[in-house]
Amino acid sequence: MRIWQKPASIEILTRISENTAVPHLGIEFLEVGDDFLVARVPVDSRTHQPLGLLHGGVSVVLAETLGSCGANLAAPPDHNAVGLDINANHLKGVKSGWVTGVARPVHIGRTTHVWQIDMRNDAGELSCVSRITMAILAPR
Repeated sequence: MRIWQKPASIEILTRISENTAVPHLGIEFLEVGDDFLVARVPVDSRTHQPLGLLHGGVSVVLAETLGSCGANLAAPPDHNAVGLDINANHLKGVKSGWVTGVARPVHIGRTTHVWQIDMRNDAGELSCVSRITMAILAPR
């Protein structure tokens, strides 16, 4: 069942992310499903930490990007979603290629959403799992 309450497409997500951290880090939106979003981030000099691995903070940026976009698209048309809490467990270091994240809702409530974001390397191995809680704000 389609959960989006607002228009949802790769083109829309790309457009609303212009002039943000998303293009700066090379994040690309790949898919908008009925109840999930997919995006990826390159593992390169823009996103490495000093040991040559994907910076854990970049994984969190990917997770927050997907969770925030998902919550905003699934919120009522006149509402906005903002982050309350995010956590991430870094499971496997990634040195090159891409990390792809898939965001799915765990809970869609009237005032909060919880989203799970699983991130995998090019070999399909889980590199990071994240969960974000979003506040759903009514118009003022």
